[in-house]
Amino acid sequence: MFEITIWGDRGSMPVPGPDTVIFGGNTSCIEIRCGSRILIIDAGSGIRGLGDHLARTELKNGPIRADIFLTHTHWDHIMGFPMFTPIYIPGTQLKVHGPVNFEDETLEQIIGTQLSYRYWPVRQDELAAKIQYESLRETLLDLGDGIKVRTKYLNHPVLCLGYRVEYEGKSFVTVYDHEPYSNLFPTDPTHPDYDASIALEGDNAAREENERIENFYAGADLLVHDTQYTAKEYTLNKVGWGHSSFEYAINAASRSKVKKLLLFHHDPNRGDTELQELELFYQAKLQSRTPLQVQVSREGMKVRI
Repeated sequence: MFEITIWGDRGSMPVPGPDTVIFGGNTSCIEIRCGSRILIIDAGSGIRGLGDHLARTELKNGPIRADIFLTHTHWDHIMGFPMFTPIYIPGTQLKVHGPVNFEDETLEQIIGTQLSYRYWPVRQDELAAKIQYESLRETLLDLGDGIKVRTKYLNHPVLCLGYRVEYEGKSFVTVYDHEPYSNLFPTDPTHPDYDASIALEGDNAAREENERIENFYAGADLLVHDTQYTAKEYTLNKVGWGHSSFEYAINAASRSKVKKLLLFHHDPNRGDTELQELELFYQAKLQSRTPLQVQVSREGMKVRI
């Protein structure tokens, strides 16, 4: 079995309420089942529900064991960790993998900051679970049991990783929080700092980085991609914020021969009605034009790969 379950797909902050019932209001958390192995990508507020589910269903089979992969350490992607029930259950074994953004702090220290009395009533050294931490860069991990995980740096204001999980000849990829690379140098010949050779170099560098990202998820059976904005919103005033548009993600996934695309990391101000309209709009535009399947991610969604 190779199956993913969405426990949280919202970006920036949790937004529970009547306007987010269909697509969900919890921040990012994805459960991956590779046979009997449990992998978790991100520990946003959605991990609370996952933790309760694991406590109800997995303990009868023995201690809970899981690998948690963090895309980055922005709060909306780690805020649920203190409410993850298995960390309070003796016998739990967790390995937390993720990028480190500050040279003087380890991944354990960054996550552990939440587990201090000023923020939370239980300290890190009081947890019942056995937890290991592993700092990641771009690499290939062999987790055993036929599971391989590739990592790729993304374009975000802090160090951020995409993950490609390969199992039984299938692949699942996450690319969030991410925005397309662009030329940072002046390209207008009338600009006082314009230099033709530097502008060309910037164009080439951006193109090459975007190609590397697309190669990372090329041919994926399932891709979960950041689509916090529409193209209009992104161009208007969101360039540099570290997130992608629906249009960019769809076009890039189609170019890369991705089989199925889930649109993810929903803007906190985007309610169910608008997300439903956007899903229908993009599905209609793609009909008969490409074999790519596109859906807006929904909390509780399960996809068998």
